[in-house]
Amino acid sequence: MNEPETIREILENTKTIAVIGLSDKPERASYGVSKFMQQQGYRIVPVNPQATSVLGEPAYSTLEEAFTANDGQIDLVNVFRASMFVPEIVKDVMRLKIPRLWLQEGVCHEEAAGWAEHAGIKVVMDRCILKDRMAAGWR
Repeated sequence: MNEPETIREILENTKTIAVIGLSDKPERASYGVSKFMQQQGYRIVPVNPQATSVLGEPAYSTLEEAFTANDGQIDLVNVFRASMFVPEIVKDVMRLKIPRLWLQEGVCHEEAAGWAEHAGIKVVMDRCILKDRMAAGWR
């Protein structure tokens, strides 16, 4: 977890990111990070039952709904939810066989992250995807 090669693999091989907890409020970190990632060419799939659309994309109530609506074309789940919600999110990621999971800064759950890694999912925890992408340079 959090190994440089894992971070590099995720950033280089991800095209579509389901963002759990993506807010439609521009002042929220989830919005700013996702907007910037979208501007750099990543496709953002909002997962938030309180929103109908975010960043010009339809929002979905659940990860499963987003996965189904996008024909399973989700490369990464990026989590902007409190750590207490991580175990249920990880169970969904494992069940749907999504290959990558990113828990944003401040989002930590060692046990659930361990389940994901044991299932063969590449995991990054307690790091900002935007900061890591900028550190790696944009192509």
